[in-house]
Amino acid sequence: MRLPELVLRFRDRMVARPDFRRWAGGFWATRAMSRQRAASLFDLAAGFVYSQILSACVQLDLFAILAEGPQKLDALAGRLNLSPRAAEQLLEAAAALGLAQHRQGGYGLGPLGGPMVGNVAIAEMVRHHAMLYADMTDPLAMLRGEGGGGALGRFWGYADGGRRPGLGAEDTAPYSALMAASQPLVAAGILDAYDLSKHKVLMDVGGGAGAFLQSAGERHPALGLQLFDLPPVMALARARLGAAGMAQRTSFHGGDFHADPLPGGADVISLVRVVHDHDDDRAQALLGRAHAALPPGGCLLLGEPMAGTVGAEAMGAAYFNFYLHAMGSGRARSPAVLMRMLRQAGFGRSRLLRTATPLQTQLIQATS
Repeated sequence: MRLPELVLRFRDRMVARPDFRRWAGGFWATRAMSRQRAASLFDLAAGFVYSQILSACVQLDLFAILAEGPQKLDALAGRLNLSPRAAEQLLEAAAALGLAQHRQGGYGLGPLGGPMVGNVAIAEMVRHHAMLYADMTDPLAMLRGEGGGGALGRFWGYADGGRRPGLGAEDTAPYSALMAASQPLVAAGILDAYDLSKHKVLMDVGGGAGAFLQSAGERHPALGLQLFDLPPVMALARARLGAAGMAQRTSFHGGDFHADPLPGGADVISLVRVVHDHDDDRAQALLGRAHAALPPGGCLLLGEPMAGTVGAEAMGAAYFNFYLHAMGSGRARSPAVLMRMLRQAGFGRSRLLRTATPLQTQLIQATS
């Protein structure tokens, strides 16, 4: 047994002993670390409560109210339709979490509340999490496949391994709206990281209502646009891109990228938050279809949250993997795994590009 493992086993034995933990909490050299780890463990246990406090703030539109300026408790209670006691409990909790702040005898925006003002993408995800919480009421039942839950699987109708044929507009509209609300933030990061001006035609595969295409088209007016997604989504995309004045430069292709070949004509294909929704065999097949649709030297842009993101390791291994498990398919993959899959699909050189917010999206560019 190697020395590092021996050291770790010794550590495990020591921290499992109550008398050692009491000693470490009182000894000057270990006191700060002991207290920090105790606080971190408590935050894990209390995390659901914290997220529900954020949910209450979003539902009450508290951040927009506080953006008007600091306000007294009584005024806030009336605007929130809460009793003064309940309003105080919520605001004190929000202040403790950095969402609000004690200001001028009342409450104002906190450092984490400010970015929530007008942030439709995050607000919609907070509301959407009610389904995830419902599915994870019994996490062991979810992991063992013993029934219960299913809210996310029903919401993302395409993500159950193809077991739900004949998706209609009533099935695709809810998730398309959620993706459209959250896509602009992701699109900005991708478009800042990779310059599309060198390309002639972009095809966004699995592009839903066309939010990413719209962002790309606005930034690059000479770029031709193609959208490939399920037929029921096409009406939403036509309406969105038509309102943006881009219908004439866009070709719409309805189909199932698990079963149908992708159309040709594009020299760059984007897969934005698509691959991680699907299990390995389906994801690999999709990358193969993308390679087949591109001309020699064509480009694939694969943008999504990825496992192993430095400083945000829990995002992939904990949040996204459990979310996708509840959804019914997919997993967060590291850049190394995705690059290996790209090679297997026939792509040559691939590289990881720097994005402004890797927690939200990382970007791999591959050449066919």
